[in-house]
Amino acid sequence: MATENEHIQALEEIKQMMDRGSRFVSLSGWSGIAAGICALAAAWQTGKYLNEYGINTNESVTKSNHTVDGNILQLYPDLLILAVTTFIAAFFFAFLFTWLRSRKTGLPIWGFTARKVIISVAVPMIVGVIFIWRITDLRAYGLIAPACLLFYGLALINGSKFTLSEVRYLGYLQLVLGIINLWAMSYGLYFWAAGFGVLHILYGIVMWNKYERNEKSVMQ
Repeated sequence: MATENEHIQALEEIKQMMDRGSRFVSLSGWSGIAAGICALAAAWQTGKYLNEYGINTNESVTKSNHTVDGNILQLYPDLLILAVTTFIAAFFFAFLFTWLRSRKTGLPIWGFTARKVIISVAVPMIVGVIFIWRITDLRAYGLIAPACLLFYGLALINGSKFTLSEVRYLGYLQLVLGIINLWAMSYGLYFWAAGFGVLHILYGIVMWNKYERNEKSVMQ
């Protein structure tokens, strides 16, 4: 007869199989670490651009004059290129490390669950992009960083229903940073770096330590 430990092990295996069927569990901790490094690099370059153009972050938030607005408009193409480059780099590394883990564990990287995650994340993100576009037109530059954090946090929470619970906690932390940033808009770049950079790196380390550190490959 099967022992109690064998019953517990069998139940755990059944639970893991159900989780794999209903949740996207191929996320890699290295994806978060890589995304965080990309974000920190982007924040550093943004700060460098602001210094080169003589833009004080406090002035860009608290003042609206032709000098500040003109400098920011001149800088806008560089910031747009930097944002697109950062997004592409972060997406590339996220896909690469997730694909590598998928091959290692034998779990599919694309399927019905993955599509549900993408759709759930995409809706708040698209709304956020439109919102940020509009507040940029209104020259409310101080709201850009908190808006990024808030809409990204909502996207993570919305998508966490179909993936690992750690994603939801990361979303909550992004919301907290975004809310605090609303009352400290002069430090938006630092909050942005903390949310997209530091938190992603910490999240990636936790994910790797919890799920990948002792993970065995099923590849021959």
